[in-house]
Amino acid sequence: MKLASLISLFLSTMCFNIKAQETFIPYGKITFEKKVNLIRALENSNIPSEAMERMKKYAISNWEFYFTQNKSLYKQEKKEVEDNNPAFFTFSNSKLSNEIYTDYSNNKRVIKRNIMDDNYLLTDTIPRLEWKIMHDVRNIAGYECRKAVGVIYDTVYVVAFYTDEILLRGGPEGFSGLPGTILGLAIPRYNTTWFATKVSGFENHASKIVPAVNGKNIETAKDLDKLIELFTRYDQDKKQKAEEAKRKLYGFTL
Repeated sequence: MKLASLISLFLSTMCFNIKAQETFIPYGKITFEKKVNLIRALENSNIPSEAMERMKKYAISNWEFYFTQNKSLYKQEKKEVEDNNPAFFTFSNSKLSNEIYTDYSNNKRVIKRNIMDDNYLLTDTIPRLEWKIMHDVRNIAGYECRKAVGVIYDTVYVVAFYTDEILLRGGPEGFSGLPGTILGLAIPRYNTTWFATKVSGFENHASKIVPAVNGKNIETAKDLDKLIELFTRYDQDKKQKAEEAKRKLYGFTL
């Protein structure tokens, strides 16, 4: 009887472990590390070479991605200690209040952007991106991820790695459209990468996944024109710059 009980317990444990490994994650939280190669990003700027030499190579920030099966919230994690990198303010601190709320079931998102110390709320549909799924695989944060390649703005290539073990078809910076959750992302033109460092599955953060309300709503064409004016106030070719500003406001990256 003891032997039978031990065998039964062993088989039950095996079945439980196999079942757990096959369990798909419907909700939780993912922490992403975002890295911007400052040396490459600023190589054509007017920053003196002496300052460039003292500058750290990367601006690094951590971002939180809360998700359910049909909604997500992506926002920057607040740092207790400020970075002393001269360019850190430009690439990180100035975007601390930026976030994206996405409702995938209703094809809607709300983008919160900080512009000249004011927060603005922009409502938009989820941008579509055609992906080409590749055969390459990579392990990210303990998950086997398949590679996919896409193009934004006609000429900017995006490389993504997604896992189908997490049910949400979304990812950082508002990217979506793959058969699972994006855990790795790279945009060479922007000298930027995003990689998951931790996946906390089955944590219920539904109360946090709500659209931002503290900010100025951009609801009409007149509101948008005023916001674009902030971007183009000192540009001579306002018409061309206005199109660029609109693309940045409603674009893929914060």
